[in-house]
Amino acid sequence: MDYGRTVANISDEGGNLLFSTNGVFVADANGDLMQNGSGLNPSSYTSQHSSPPSGLYISQGCLILPKPDTPGIYYLVHSTIDILPYARAIALYLTTVDMALANGLGGVVSKNQILVADTLNAGKVTAVRHANGRDWWVFCHKAYTNAFYRILVSPSGVSVDGVQNIGSVRAPDHGQVCFSPDGTKFAYYGDLQSGDMDIYDFDRCTGLFSNPVTVPIPDANNMAGVAFSPNSRYVYVTSVLDVNQFDTEASDIAASMVHIAHWDSTYSPSPPFATVFDIAQLAPDGKIYIGTGNGTLRMHVINNPDEPGLACNMVQHGVELPRYYFNSLPNHPNYFLGPLAGSPCDTLALGVQERPPSLTVSAYPNPSAGGHFTLSYPAQPTVGELEVRDVAGRVVLDERIPQWSTLHQVELAGQAAGMYQCKLTWAKGSVATDIMLER
Repeated sequence: MDYGRTVANISDEGGNLLFSTNGVFVADANGDLMQNGSGLNPSSYTSQHSSPPSGLYISQGCLILPKPDTPGIYYLVHSTIDILPYARAIALYLTTVDMALANGLGGVVSKNQILVADTLNAGKVTAVRHANGRDWWVFCHKAYTNAFYRILVSPSGVSVDGVQNIGSVRAPDHGQVCFSPDGTKFAYYGDLQSGDMDIYDFDRCTGLFSNPVTVPIPDANNMAGVAFSPNSRYVYVTSVLDVNQFDTEASDIAASMVHIAHWDSTYSPSPPFATVFDIAQLAPDGKIYIGTGNGTLRMHVINNPDEPGLACNMVQHGVELPRYYFNSLPNHPNYFLGPLAGSPCDTLALGVQERPPSLTVSAYPNPSAGGHFTLSYPAQPTVGELEVRDVAGRVVLDERIPQWSTLHQVELAGQAAGMYQCKLTWAKGSVATDIMLER
């Protein structure tokens, strides 16, 4: 499967890939066409990207959500471009996958059902967990207006719950939208005619936005990305030549801007493949990854996005890739966000991620031949701490574990061969595992 900008995928609880899509078709875990998985997003634009199947060039053109209380059933919420030259869609679609089909490889059981029939800004489909910890809110934006369509995903299905007019009027654009990991904030960053960012407060009970704040972006260009830090405080804006950080807790968000990076004129592997700044995504390791806007062999990374200013430690083109890559960052909401404790909507007594029954951690590869290994653990809503001790009990590494992360890469290359204990501690408890280093 080839990808343009549109990419969504989903894994099971063990981290095993179930299926993925590039907006043109759905592929199973083997990368083959899923049963009845062709023909997504019917339009002439989709047809242009179907042969060869390069995938749609739409930011956040598809989202995958598990159907609440129905194991094995997944919803794809997706759109394409129907009206050119500006990026407009005429519908938001729903496609349903049943993983019980095709001997566990899954099959599409319904396809391209119209959820919203209206002129929409293409892509920028995003979701956040309902405050009950079970359902989902999904949003898209009506073109040339300030209207958001609000869609509810519940055990009874998927339906439009309402329309809210708030914030800036948005012409068709190629930007990106994002909820903060804790679900309390929402950012919309567009380009072209709408080159500023809007930040909203969000109520996970009602699904309503409030308190819009428009933040001018002085260097907005013809591409755009936005991502929140794991602690939900900082928001990063990427706009081709520049990356800026904003503090959403500042009394004047616009004035809090810190210029993080300006493109350093690097090409990968050579001109004209510039490693500029495009769409962004918070990843399971607590880092923010940024596409380059071109088909390159590199990505950018913000290593410590919870830190203010330059302490966030952004490294331009710091991630080397095994093959050419074109902005295909997956469109993932925070799947681990649980009920909003104490709210009127916290009525289901779910016992989901915010109230885990136990903590577990594993290390791989184990043994580690070079001192490089990864820890895997359940997502937690609070900051954690990692301590690594040698057999004498000496602390050889002490690092912060970001909220909502599930992976942490560890570097012990300078340590001697032998057994080490990795202890992770959060407010709700601690867990440990051993790792063997070999030389």
